[in-house]
Amino acid sequence: RETNTMPNWAGSCWYELRYLDPHNSEQLVDPEIEQYWMGPREGQPHGGVDLYVGGAEHAVLHLLYARFWSKVLYDLGHVSSAEPFHKLFNQGMIQAYVYRDSRGIAVPAAEVEERDGAYYYQGEKVSRLLGKMGKSLKNAVTPDEIAAEYGADTLRLYEMAMGPLDVSRPWDTRAVVGQFRLLQRLWRNVVDETTGEVTVVDVEDADIDVETLRALHKAIDGVRQDLEGLRFNTAIAKITELNNHLTKAGGAVPRSVAEALVLLVAPLAPHIAEELWRRLGHTDSVVHQDLPVADPAYVVDESVTCVVQIKGKVKARLEVSPTISEEELEKVALADEKVVAALDGAGIRKVIVRAPKLVNIVPA
Repeated sequence: RETNTMPNWAGSCWYELRYLDPHNSEQLVDPEIEQYWMGPREGQPHGGVDLYVGGAEHAVLHLLYARFWSKVLYDLGHVSSAEPFHKLFNQGMIQAYVYRDSRGIAVPAAEVEERDGAYYYQGEKVSRLLGKMGKSLKNAVTPDEIAAEYGADTLRLYEMAMGPLDVSRPWDTRAVVGQFRLLQRLWRNVVDETTGEVTVVDVEDADIDVETLRALHKAIDGVRQDLEGLRFNTAIAKITELNNHLTKAGGAVPRSVAEALVLLVAPLAPHIAEELWRRLGHTDSVVHQDLPVADPAYVVDESVTCVVQIKGKVKARLEVSPTISEEELEKVALADEKVVAALDGAGIRKVIVRAPKLVNIVPA
């Protein structure tokens, strides 16, 4: 009798349960183990898969049936939770150009030549269209090649920096080098490339310049929020900004700043972070460390830039306190010499104030 009658994905609809107790030959899963990992627990968060990341097509096929199986098992009393997955996030696709000949057949993207704005395969002109990446479309990019040339950390950073996680983006191998340079600059801020010696200095926070402390704590605050919101691209941008600040500042980087930077990098580029963490003198792994916490005193700007417009055109920019009142901001804007000159004695019909960032003046 044929027993293999179900598609492969159907057999994987209960994997989140089997992972809990994979060597149990008597039961689907030990009830106590299932209760601990998946079920409700008194005084603790409900168990289960906290975050499920999958494409939209995957969600309406596999995930739909995985939830159905769980509900059936729950109704039969075999599991303690009806919902195995708490949050779903649909990620975008990494796209690539598809090249097709006159017959509409896909040709190998790696063998296509570009000449004078047109594309050719074996001398024949082909069309180009952005779409899915896959073997059948002959445009797949193997991560192994990128990892071999630039390292796994660079590959990870590039994929996360391409854009928001839920938006599809085209793959561009040439853009990978940008993240490679970020890691090179990070390394140079901690290690002397010639000698291999760590260059950081031990100083008290009180002796670190205020601008560096502001850059550090703004990065910490921003990266923590971005990671929680799965905004990996903007988290990388904030790390890049901090790293660039340290590079431009010149001189040795304070140890406390360097260590915080390495900890911010660790979830995104774990290999270089682990290496730098050890070089900084730590014997325990960076993966066991908590993310640094920002000092609110350095996160709040001492001043913000207020744009002053007259009839919708920018006439002045003012540095003002972030807590300035609308009345005070209006007075400061109207007294600014550039604003006075632009008005040239004209009366004022209306002043629209949105403290602390905008003043719009409508002349009479």
